[in-house]
Amino acid sequence: MSLTPSKIYRKKIESGEIRADSTQEKALQELQRAFDEIMEAECAPKLNFLQKMAGFKQKPAPLGVYMYGGVGRGKSMLMDLFYDSLPAEIKKRRVHFHEFMIEVHNYINTRSDDGSVVGSVDQALPSLAEIIARKSHVLCFDEFHVVDITDAMILGRLFKILFEHDVVIVTTGNWAVDDLYKDGLQRERFLPFIELLKAKVALVHLDSPHDYRMQTTKIEGTYFTPLGRKTKNIMNDIFEKLIEGAVPKSDILQVKGRNIEVKESANGVARFSFAQLCERPHGAEDYIEIARKYHTVFLEDIPRLSYDMRNEAKRLMNLIDALYEARTRVIISAQTSIDKLYRVGDHAYEFERTASRLMEMQSDGWVKHQSDTIDALECSK
Repeated sequence: MSLTPSKIYRKKIESGEIRADSTQEKALQELQRAFDEIMEAECAPKLNFLQKMAGFKQKPAPLGVYMYGGVGRGKSMLMDLFYDSLPAEIKKRRVHFHEFMIEVHNYINTRSDDGSVVGSVDQALPSLAEIIARKSHVLCFDEFHVVDITDAMILGRLFKILFEHDVVIVTTGNWAVDDLYKDGLQRERFLPFIELLKAKVALVHLDSPHDYRMQTTKIEGTYFTPLGRKTKNIMNDIFEKLIEGAVPKSDILQVKGRNIEVKESANGVARFSFAQLCERPHGAEDYIEIARKYHTVFLEDIPRLSYDMRNEAKRLMNLIDALYEARTRVIISAQTSIDKLYRVGDHAYEFERTASRLMEMQSDGWVKHQSDTIDALECSK
């Protein structure tokens, strides 16, 4: 039998990988409760037709868990150990919320294109929910958040059907449920979803004062500032070292008919400028494709982001999310330090998560992990 979330957490403490944290312990209790109830539900016999006709009721699906709080508090780590504890025979999926919503929109668009859905998203959602529920009894989302009116309207309808199919949701987020889509357009139409979510998940606030990403961070070697000739020469030298004598060339990535220009690439390493990826109308799908194609990404010439660059800031946030989820090595040149990149603007609070992830991606542990992964890929060729 697989280890339970509590046992995995204890082993991490005993090995020195993490240290005990009373706030994380509270979240762990809910994750352990969800684990136990999921295991019980999987083993329970299903009602047959006659039992259903006689009025017998299946036990309600287990409550999920919604962990929220500031960056670097261990939310993703806790969700991952919960996910890893579930045995292979339980249908489960862990996915970044950006990627999940891309899949939802793709399904709806495909159904519209083939003529099976005409004029209403509602017609596509029941079949989509059935597909999702058939493949995954437990869905784990990282970075659950809602900033788009279209997503806000879809989520309420889709999740209502998923819950009717007894899908258990475990997710992380930076916002309390009541603050989701705060100040959003037509938010009153989103409020029933908030109430539904609160009825289907246990809410856990990780309000620990510790940001564990920041404590282990050293940024020397992969994040260079300020911009100028010296930094440009450093970036060139690192690129030459990483491509190991290969001849760099330009490339074009295609995503649904859109072209993503690659200035230079070789040996799994690609160079992009901030202007290329964040000043043009690229989205999460484009960034996921970049992360899929290259194990190392150079992101160069990031300016200090002013208030009127909120769209560029949002794209940078989405880009870093994609690279982080793919465990991509990132080499960056910027006008200023990470903590000063974007301090005032519409997405300044959200950007704290991005800043924390950027800091973690410069840490010795992250860089070593990337080196080991790249070495393994090379040996497998």
